[in-house]
Amino acid sequence: MASAEEEAPLIMRVMAASYAISIKAAEIIRSIMKTGELGVVVKGKNDFQTEADRAAQRCIVASLHKQFPKVPIHGEESLDPQDVIPDDFIETELAAEVLQHSCPANLQNVKDEEIVIWVDPVDGTAEYTQGLLDHVTVLIGVAVNGIATGGVINQPYYNYQAGPDAKLGRCIWGMLGVGAFGFERQTPPEGENIITTTRSHSNRAVTEAVEACQPSQVVRVGGAGHKVLLLIEGKVHAYVFASKGCKKWDTCAPEAVLHAVGGRLTDLLGKPITYGVDVKFPNSTGVLASVSNHDWYVSQIPEDIRDMFKPDQEQAPPPAL
Repeated sequence: MASAEEEAPLIMRVMAASYAISIKAAEIIRSIMKTGELGVVVKGKNDFQTEADRAAQRCIVASLHKQFPKVPIHGEESLDPQDVIPDDFIETELAAEVLQHSCPANLQNVKDEEIVIWVDPVDGTAEYTQGLLDHVTVLIGVAVNGIATGGVINQPYYNYQAGPDAKLGRCIWGMLGVGAFGFERQTPPEGENIITTTRSHSNRAVTEAVEACQPSQVVRVGGAGHKVLLLIEGKVHAYVFASKGCKKWDTCAPEAVLHAVGGRLTDLLGKPITYGVDVKFPNSTGVLASVSNHDWYVSQIPEDIRDMFKPDQEQAPPPAL
């Protein structure tokens, strides 16, 4: 006789697994930091990879593949497929926090081939190496038919400044038609327009796009997951990033959680970002996210900056993992 877990719709099992796996990945990230051996590799300007990135991705991808072998996965890091995955990296539990919720009717019969999972094992790697640990997130996004549908945002170091005895970490998740959980939302300050953007990838276009949105304050932090989380929690009003530097694994999970609380995440031109298995990895037309007044933010982007964001000519991505 099938268990309640086995009888749950596929999308709910994928979300419940992603939640549990993100907790395992967060433990790995913290344990590597404790060793002091980060194994930093410079991939490009302000673009780093550490042993935490590599180990967390091995954990996440191997654990998801074990449970959902037919579901394609795109992960940020390029790893050797011959790598041996330690047994203690494999998480097979399904989080009860997710399975206690009912699956929306329109998602109950989703099939393996309709799902793509997008993984950023350590979003905010530069900040991880610099000790800005509240910027760091583990992102697992679940797209259905190209739409960001479910997301897990795990903060391994949440509460890290509260003292040596404080409990570290929290796991936030959300799903369209279900809601968003694991955080407390506040009302953004009235009469203000607080905008978050990049702290390390700024240029003229990024600065001008932000200023065109008439901010009362600009919050520059690392990690797309962290920036959208500030928006989800009601600490800022919008996230504006006029750059081609963001990737699908940076935005899929945050977008799903943001949409679950009624917000929107699009490209800089107001067009939806799609997450199908064959899409190009870069968000080459920028990112703009808000909880309200989204069309107004889109309308504020100057025409000369809009003209900079044309569809790119990059090659199609390699097959999913």
